[in-house]
Amino acid sequence: MTNTSHTAADQAKTLRELNSLPSVTTSSPEEHATSVYAITSGKGGVGKTAVVANLAYSLAKMGKNVLILDADLGLANIDVVFGLSPAFNLNHFFNGEQDLQSIMVNGPLGIKILPAGSGVQNFTRLDSDQKMRLLDGLDSMHNDFDFVLIDTEAGISENVTYFNTAAQEILVVTTPDPTAITDAYALMKLLSTQYHEKRFNLVVNQIQNEEEALDVYRKLTMVSNRYLDISIDYLGSIPEDRQMIESIRKQRVISELFPASKITQAFQKLASQLCAEPSHTEPKGNIQFFWKKLLNLGGRR
Repeated sequence: MTNTSHTAADQAKTLRELNSLPSVTTSSPEEHATSVYAITSGKGGVGKTAVVANLAYSLAKMGKNVLILDADLGLANIDVVFGLSPAFNLNHFFNGEQDLQSIMVNGPLGIKILPAGSGVQNFTRLDSDQKMRLLDGLDSMHNDFDFVLIDTEAGISENVTYFNTAAQEILVVTTPDPTAITDAYALMKLLSTQYHEKRFNLVVNQIQNEEEALDVYRKLTMVSNRYLDISIDYLGSIPEDRQMIESIRKQRVISELFPASKITQAFQKLASQLCAEPSHTEPKGNIQFFWKKLLNLGGRR
C-alpha cells in the first residue's frame, strides 16, 4: 500500500472516531463557563498573594464558588495567609499519593484551596506528564466553580509561563515601583512574543492615589503599543494600607478583618469588575484548564 493510501486510511479512521464521540451540543443548558485567572507578577513583593486571597474572599462574599490553586510550587503562601495547616498538598498529587479532591482544603466563606508545598524543589519545573495530570485532574472534578484563581510564583520561570498560558485570563499585579513596572512589562513581553498571548488585565497594588495607578497603566500601555501587539485592560487599583501587615500577622485576609476599610472596598470593586467581565468561552488555541467544558460551551455558540 502506498503512503498516500496509508494517510487516507488514517484520516478515515480518525473521522470515524470523531463521529462516534458524543456531540458537544448535548451539554446541560445550566452549565456555565468557569473563569480561570492566572494572577501573576514580574517580581516578588508586589502583594500578589494578598490580592489573590482578598479577591477570592470578595468573590465568595458575592455568592461565587471560588477555587484557589497555589501554583508557587516551591514556596507556598496561600495556606499561610488563611491560617490553614493542610495535611496534604500538590506535592502529594504530583507524587501520585493523593488526588486533587483529597488535598483540597476549605477556606473562609466556602473558598476551596489546592495548597502547594514549601521548601521542596522537585516540582518547581513541571514536566509534560505532570502538566497533563493536573489538567485532567481539574477537568474530572465535579465542583462547579465560578472562578479559579491561580496564584503563580513571581518571575518568568517555566511554571509561570505554563500557568499563564493554561489560564483563560492573565491578571498582572504590579506596584508603582519602577522595577515592578519594568518586570511586569518584561513578563507580558515574554508571554506575547514567545507564547502568543495577546490579552492582559492589570491591577496596580499599593498605591497612594488613583492617579498614581493610572500613570502606571499609561506607561505600560504606551510602551506596549510601541513594541508589542497586545491589549491591556485596566481592572483597578488597591490602596496601600498598614492594616495589611496586621492581617498577615493574624493570618486572616484584610477583607475579613477590616470589612469597612478602603482597601476592602477596593477588593469588592475589583471582584465586581471580574463578575462584569464578558466570559471568554473559546479556547485560546492551546490546552487550558477546564478545556473540555470550554469545548462543550463553544459547541453551543
